[in-house]
Amino acid sequence: MRNIDLVIIGGGPAGMSAAVSAYNSGIKDILILDREPRLGGILQQCIHNGFGLHRFKEELTGPEYSWKYEQMVNELKIPVMLGTMVLDVTEDKIITAMNEENGVFQIQAKAVVMAMGCRERSRGALNIAGMRPAGIYTAGAAQKFVNIKGYLPGKKVVILGSGDIGLIMARRMTLEGAKVITVCELMPYSGGLTRNIVQCLNDFDIPLKLSHTVVKIHGKERVEGVTIAKVDKSLKPIMETAEYIECDTLLLSCGLIPENELSKGASITLDRVTGGAVVDQRRETDKKGIFACGNVLHVHDLVDYVSEEAEIAGKGAAEYIQNDGFNKNCDIKMTLGDCVRYTVPQHITSNENDVKIYFRVSDVHKDVTVEAKDGDEVIFSRKKQRVAPGEMESILIKSDVLKNIKSGAITVGVKLNG
Repeated sequence: MRNIDLVIIGGGPAGMSAAVSAYNSGIKDILILDREPRLGGILQQCIHNGFGLHRFKEELTGPEYSWKYEQMVNELKIPVMLGTMVLDVTEDKIITAMNEENGVFQIQAKAVVMAMGCRERSRGALNIAGMRPAGIYTAGAAQKFVNIKGYLPGKKVVILGSGDIGLIMARRMTLEGAKVITVCELMPYSGGLTRNIVQCLNDFDIPLKLSHTVVKIHGKERVEGVTIAKVDKSLKPIMETAEYIECDTLLLSCGLIPENELSKGASITLDRVTGGAVVDQRRETDKKGIFACGNVLHVHDLVDYVSEEAEIAGKGAAEYIQNDGFNKNCDIKMTLGDCVRYTVPQHITSNENDVKIYFRVSDVHKDVTVEAKDGDEVIFSRKKQRVAPGEMESILIKSDVLKNIKSGAITVGVKLNG
């Protein structure tokens, strides 16, 4: 069994950023494990631009963004084991993994950073009536076919779900010569960024049908068409509004699920809303020395925020190793106010530094005030023109405010001004 100070599981933008941050914080004995043949994670197939505007102040494609971090990892000579599948992580930070070269092996780590990313919700989780014909893909699978393999999955396409990958694939399929007939979204609002709705749908005259879903898939060998219908306020299809659309491909962009099988094996407590671990401001889980960051913690809309969060986890892991634990001088719980679905972190265990709280809202609202309260006392307030579930929000709580929290909890909410 090898002994390594810090093991990072996942070589995507989160894993690489955490490794660079930990190295710069003084930890040199680091190992990145990734099951893919090269670093970069999902960014390798995201060849569209729009990455890096916050982080590098320039517009990059996915591979360009990941290459910047890959260069940092190479310059710092941080060891990487590619083509390596992690099978198990224990509470004691023993990692069991396997690859072609070493077979099955174990590593004892002083700290672990989980950065495994997320997976797409598949057709089986959606319970859509119909056979199992060819032509049904998740949007990410179609993206890999088109951008990496060079195959066009179909010519007449319907997309279910308006997540960012689905919106981007609507544009990509159109540019490759396919006809995207419509994008259906179950909710009364889009799940993607506003800029993607404008650039990927509006600019290409692709209709977006809100409060619509696919109720049946037609075809036995290959998709021949789908039946879509409007849904009511309780999200049940109104069959009187059913409409048949002829198509040969159905792309599913119905949400992302954090890849937390390893976290479950380590008995890490998961948040029922985010699907990721419950963490403090350093991104430490309830198991000492095990940290989580990126899309395995909660699904981000921008990779720039993934890198920002991973830096926090990397720095936290370095501090844990150097001090053999943390000085936890408080336990402030984050509670949910009006219109807020979740916050990350879920609790704060130190008031020595400022803490940035990420959160998502439950619906689209205009003219609002984002507030944080200690009991009835407002400790943070900021007006916003608009908030939407597809766009991450954040607030910064100063350390001097944290030191004076009286109720033991901070409530984050959104107040409607109109």
